[in-house]
Amino acid sequence: MDLALLRTFVTVHRAGSFTRAAALLGLSQPAVTSQIRTLERQLGRPLFLRQARGVTPTTIGDELAHKAAPHLDALAEITETGLDEDSSSRTLHLAGPLEFTSERAVPVLTALSRGDGQSLTLRASFGTAEETLEGLAAGRHDLVISTVRPRGALLSATPLCDEEHVLVAAPRWAERIGSDKVYPTGVSSLEQIPVIEVHESLPLVSRYWASVFDSRPATAGTVVVPDLRAVLACAVAGAGLAVLPRYLCTAALERGEVTALHEPAVPPLRTYFLVARNGTLAMPHVARAHEALQQAATDWC
Repeated sequence: MDLALLRTFVTVHRAGSFTRAAALLGLSQPAVTSQIRTLERQLGRPLFLRQARGVTPTTIGDELAHKAAPHLDALAEITETGLDEDSSSRTLHLAGPLEFTSERAVPVLTALSRGDGQSLTLRASFGTAEETLEGLAAGRHDLVISTVRPRGALLSATPLCDEEHVLVAAPRWAERIGSDKVYPTGVSSLEQIPVIEVHESLPLVSRYWASVFDSRPATAGTVVVPDLRAVLACAVAGAGLAVLPRYLCTAALERGEVTALHEPAVPPLRTYFLVARNGTLAMPHVARAHEALQQAATDWC
């Protein structure tokens, strides 16, 4: 069986679209379509169901991808690194949410090296769970840190750690409302405080309100900045309240720059998953990074 046809097939399977696969492979869409048809004729079975938006693999298509993809990934690894023993560096492509990946994962991986002199070259990118998981399936990333557990047989997810969310504000806001009033009055005492968030939809505040107060925020965001570290800086400056991961605001809490407005018995949690394509953990550099992140995460929880 032609390896080029298999490579095209696996790329289409991962991308879920002939058009996206063509862009990844540097081919025209008709060329990709022709190669898939050739492979289907050779096998005597359809590999994809054509739909208005993309393609869906058939049962035989999923089975072939599960068997072929790890071997093609291994061949690609050999091609990229070469057979020269002096080629000791391996490049890991990591993707995940901006702040967690920057603050937690990147420092672990940049320090990662083996005693035999082989080192890890890192390329990190950031995006939403949907974007990064799609990139992983398409082969653009080796590992993804995601707040969403992927479905399907192509990707495997390992729980990494839980992130606790804390409702914080500068001390003057706690003094103004009387932080003890939050407990008997609930959310109403917080409505006079401006809201700082990463998006107009108030994703963190809305999740906290739903989990703790069983309600929705009554006000829109006063300050919206797409970086949780900037949200923390605005909270320290007194711009309003924010919901932040505890790991990100622990130092500010200890210094008294912000204070927790509420300490629920069961704080809202968000789980992070470490996701890889099936078969790629057989690659030494991916396996090393995967293990290092899991070990480091035992101190993050």
